[in-house]
Amino acid sequence: METHVERISNLQDFERAKLDRESGLRLYEDMILGRRFEDKCAEMYYRGKMFGFVHLYNGQEAISTGVIGAMKKKHDWFCSTYRDHVHALSAGVPPFEVMSELFGKETGCSKGRGGSMHLFSKEHHLLGGYAFIGEGIPVALGAAFSSKYKKEVSGDKESDSVTAAFFGDGTCNNGQFFECLNMAQLWKLPILFVVENNKWAIGMAHDRATSNPEIWRKASAFGMHGEEVDGMDVLAVRGAAQRAIKRARAGEGPTLLECLTYRYRGHSLADPDELRAEEEKAFWARRDPIKKLSRELIEGNYSDEKELKDIEKMIDSEITTSVTKALEAPEPNTEELTKYIWAEN
Repeated sequence: METHVERISNLQDFERAKLDRESGLRLYEDMILGRRFEDKCAEMYYRGKMFGFVHLYNGQEAISTGVIGAMKKKHDWFCSTYRDHVHALSAGVPPFEVMSELFGKETGCSKGRGGSMHLFSKEHHLLGGYAFIGEGIPVALGAAFSSKYKKEVSGDKESDSVTAAFFGDGTCNNGQFFECLNMAQLWKLPILFVVENNKWAIGMAHDRATSNPEIWRKASAFGMHGEEVDGMDVLAVRGAAQRAIKRARAGEGPTLLECLTYRYRGHSLADPDELRAEEEKAFWARRDPIKKLSRELIEGNYSDEKELKDIEKMIDSEITTSVTKALEAPEPNTEELTKYIWAEN
């Protein structure tokens, strides 16, 4: 049986999304935003400005950017995990609102009540980050069911929204995963099950934790379309997402998309990351998704090094401003401790 490294090394190239200047720069900017935002989170955490559990996304940016970038913002729906900052940013939640939430401020997207693992934005169709693995998959399934119900029962012919449920390899032996795959295929729901297989579930190597480590093959048990893709290649992810979204909008049902990727940091910022071999980390560092897209943009004459550096400077400035404003933002009013817990008239 192939290891994680062998799988991605031997992965056959499916049709990648076409690269052009406009989309290429948009993808690059989104990935840079995700990477630099997470780097700033690490800095704030170690400076004692950020508290609680903080799980960063470094290395996995091609998945968030590739999938969400292929969907319609404020039309389609997204459901995340405890590693949710970058999904929120890709969905369009402003960096200031995300950073405010991480500082527990009233200006946060969850009004300072959620913190790192519980980002939510109704405006941007972000259905939440969830601390327990598998928790968000049934929520995403409900959103997909709602889209189909509105179209086929309520008569809303314009209802064609698609939902993307993001989760990790450690979730894929849980009951919610199998139950929701079955229901989604049974009812041909418009949903993408996006597995961000970064090889490690906290400190448990994926190859040691499941009898068949090729998660995408589990789709066949339900008659569902499954696909394996290089999660370190944003154009490969985008191409796979575009195909899945097209099937979903056409009423052809769900897709299980396994993205082979790697997180560059420990499970959380409290994790000393002593279990993973340096050789393994070096292998995945050479496949960095941002550097790969940068090379393709330059070699294809879609951009040049100066323009890409200017994008990085612009993002750095935006993040710095977000931090400054978030630190100065008001704390939640203690008299409103129970606000947002129950529905209000």
